[in-house]
Formats: sequence, C-alpha cells, structure tokens
Amino acid sequence: MFVRRKPNKSGKISVQVIEKIKGKSKVVKTIGSSSDRSEVERLFILGEEWIKNHKGALEIPFSDEERIADSVLESVENITVSGTELLLDRIFNDIGFSAIQDDIFRWLVYSRICFPASKLKTCDYLLTYHGLEFQVQDLYRYMDKLYNNYKETVQLISFEHTKRILGGSINIVFYDVTTLYFEVDHEDDLRKSGFSKEGKHQNPQIVLGLLVGLEGYPLAYEIFEGNKFEGHTMIPVIEAFRKKYSLPAPIVVADSGLLSKSNVKELRDNGYEFILGARLKASPDKSKERILAFELENGESRLLDWEDGLRMVVSYSDRRAKKDRINREKGLKKLEKQLKSGKLNKSHINNRGYNKYLKMEGEVKIALDIEKFEQDGKWDGLKGYITNTNLDKDEVIENYNNLWKIEKAFRITKNEIKVRPVFHYKQRRIEAHISIAFVAYKVFKELERQLLEKGSKLSPQKAIEIAKGIYTVEIQLKSSGKKLRKTLLLNESQQKLAKMFGF
Repeated sequence: MFVRRKPNKSGKISVQVIEKIKGKSKVVKTIGSSSDRSEVERLFILGEEWIKNHKGALEIPFSDEERIADSVLESVENITVSGTELLLDRIFNDIGFSAIQDDIFRWLVYSRICFPASKLKTCDYLLTYHGLEFQVQDLYRYMDKLYNNYKETVQLISFEHTKRILGGSINIVFYDVTTLYFEVDHEDDLRKSGFSKEGKHQNPQIVLGLLVGLEGYPLAYEIFEGNKFEGHTMIPVIEAFRKKYSLPAPIVVADSGLLSKSNVKELRDNGYEFILGARLKASPDKSKERILAFELENGESRLLDWEDGLRMVVSYSDRRAKKDRINREKGLKKLEKQLKSGKLNKSHINNRGYNKYLKMEGEVKIALDIEKFEQDGKWDGLKGYITNTNLDKDEVIENYNNLWKIEKAFRITKNEIKVRPVFHYKQRRIEAHISIAFVAYKVFKELERQLLEKGSKLSPQKAIEIAKGIYTVEIQLKSSGKKLRKTLLLNESQQKLAKMFGF
C-alpha cells in the first residue's frame, strides 16, 4: 500500500491510500482533499500513519522478473476507464458541442449515455471509473448555469449539424410528444397530473414535445405543463423553430393524436404543408362507407378527395390487421376479467380505449358489447393519412412511415439515456436535465450514423459497451518522476473500435 496525491479538475488534491491487487489500483481509503498545500501534506502524513497501523503483510522474496513487474505495478499512479471518453470525444467534437468549453457539461452528457443515474450516483461513477472528483452541489450549480447560458446554444449546434448531414436544408419535420413523470406526490406550476403515456397517472408529469428531421435527427424540443393537451403543443414548437432559424415552411408530419380542426387551420393559415394521421372510424358515415367499400388487399392504397379541399390516403396492411386484432382481443379479455371481479361500474362506460366495448343491460348490469367489437374488426389493418400536399399516395405513406424514427427517439431517451423518472423539482434544473438528455440523444444518434457510415454492424449500445472495457494506465517513474500513459486494447473488438474511430 502507498499514499497517493491525486490532482482533480476542480483544483483540489485528493490524498488516497492505494493498494495494488492483480495489477490494478484500488482506493482503500480516501484521507481527504484540499487545495491548500500545507493541508495536503498533513493529509499525506495521516495516510502514511494509517498504512502503518493497518499494514501487516510479510515481505515475500521475488525473482528478478517478478521484482521488475512488482516495481512497475508499484509505480502505477492511476487506472481509469478511457474508452468511452476517447469514443464519445470524437462524436461530441464532430457535432460541434466542443464549442461549449465546460468539462462538467461534457461529463454530464457522457454519464447520461454510459451510466444514466441520479446526480449523486453520477459523482460516484465519475470518481470510481474516471478519477474525477465532483461534489453533487457542483453539478447542481452547473445545471443552473446550463439553463441560463446554454439551452439555446445546444439546440443551435444540434440544428446546424443536422442540417449539414441532411444536405443543407430541412424540408420535412416530424413532431410527437411524450410524458415524463416525477417521483413526487404534489404538483406545482409545471409538474401536473395529466394523461400519462407511461401509465403513471398518479404521478405529476411534464409534457415533452420533440421535433426531428429525417432519420430521427433531433432539431428542437420544448417542455409543457403536465396537463397540457398534446394537440396544443405542436404549432408553438414548429412556429418557434421556423422563426428562430428563418426557414421556409417545411412539410409537417404528425400522428392522429395531433389531428384537430384547429391544428389543421393553423397549419394552413401559416403556409405549412402537412401529413397527419387520420381517425378513420371518426369520419362521417358516408365517408366510412366509401372506405370500407374499397376492400383493399395487403399493400394496396387509395386516394380520396376529403373535406375542406384536403386529400385522404387510405392503405391496408395484413401485418397491421393482425396487430389491430390482437390488441382488440387483449382489450376484450381485460374487460372480461374486470367484469368477473366486479371492478367495473357505470362510470367506466365511455369511449376511452377499450371501454367502448362496454354497455348497460337493463338498469344495473354492465356487459360486453360484442357487436361493437365485431364492427371494429372491419377497420383492422386500415390506416388513413390526411394531407394538403401534392405528393402521390405512395410518397404520403412513405413520409408518414418515417414517424417511427421519432418513436425510436423516445425509446432511446427513456430506455438507454433514462431521461425519466426525473428527480429535480426546480424548473430551471428540470429544463437543464432535459437539455443534457437532448445532447446525449444527439451524440447517440451521431454515433449510430457514423457506425453505419463506416460499414460497422455494431449498434451504438454495443460500441459503448466495448469502449467501457478500454483502460488507460498511468505510471510515474521513481527515478525521474516522468509520467507514462498507456491505453490498453486487450482484445480484437477493442482494437477494431479504436482503429475505426482513430484513437
């Protein structure tokens, strides 16, 4: 065991007792840290005394080879995980985020990708694996700085990079919303109970609107109160985005949840072309009869003139029909189970989800409306798209189908980057948290793009896992005090990744 003085990026010196186990340094005890030189020396003496009191191992004679190896190991100053930093630095800088010259910002983004956790656990992670000593209050203070100075900057950097990789123009955008819940019981001006897309109806939440370009590359985001109707979020986000960057009106693509007469009117009034998912079963009776009369086969579609000078494209898919049928049957089985348990009453008879398959028999009995269930089956596999563009029906369908990229974006931010649950309660820190997650998603997407561009079959997740196993060893020569650093590429996967990204 020996005592190590370790400089930190915060300017302090950590004094630690180190033990070598199988060639790796392990922090046995942290004596303390300080930026005062005399205090550091005092802590160093305390460390040496601690070793004397705890070290009881016998000296074992070594061969020359073992003695050399032991001497090298005794000279090891530090071992850190460096692969993720080397990999993500390249992506981070290529996008242009290095313009924000704050190490804390960079490490908060990397941590969100590699070890998404609370800010307290993030501090532990950075110290344990990267040798960086931050206090949780350092991170909180930085988030206040991020909110005040960089929220607009990170979106501008992301926009410029997305525009560049998409060929210099943004002609089509995709918009969708999700909800993010909080592990608290009380509401405030921002965190409010509302319709939760995650089934967390008992938790206060916020609504997150995300605008992306082709292939799911992020353009802009905004957060709203948790009880905000999602249909009222689209126009403000798109209009703010267009005006901020002085863009001509792009084609707007959104799903049926954002279809409303007011949204359609505002889009048309502001000169937008659009493709919106349609609610076919909510169409006028004559229109529904026309649609069902087509009797479309798998992969077929039809184009109809629609109300107010719009056009409707209707398509049919066997795969979609199978999915629709399975979902209806699951909904019916769930209702049957609830009926048997006596959990349903008159208040459950409404048009929310599969509750539409409930009806009253007599004055007190609730029953399943099988006839309505069967009628809905006629719509299995059918999908409608309302548009005011001059695109042909196949182009309308193709563009709308790109919406799954924004659904993938939400899955990545929730599952890989773990943007929720959100533990902050101050609005500025909530916004800073979302901003960090936005940048992390942008880095993740660019890593995915570069892997594809390089012909690699690795997913971003797999590339990051490989990088986590790449270590850098730092040795200080006792004779000269010179420090040597060596990055260890211990297997073929690590070597290929390093060669691919030039580190």
